[in-house]
Amino acid sequence: MKPPPLGGGVFTTCLGILKLYQAIDTAQAEAVSARALEIGGLNCKSITALIKTHKASRHTAEPAAVGEHANLRGPGYFH
Repeated sequence: MKPPPLGGGVFTTCLGILKLYQAIDTAQAEAVSARALEIGGLNCKSITALIKTHKASRHTAEPAAVGEHANLRGPGYFH
């Protein structure tokens, strides 16, 4: 492949990221890509860290639900 006229750095980064994605499944690659876009980590180092720590698979858009607990007072307490 011939590098684009913009420079070899962009081309090399793309090849590095594609090489990283070969080792993981498609669902995890999509999750890593989405998380990288969210945090602005669009380089090989950031994507490698996301893959290694699996932060992309743990990230959810929905807040965690509050469970039942003895120390939770509920809406009746604040009248």
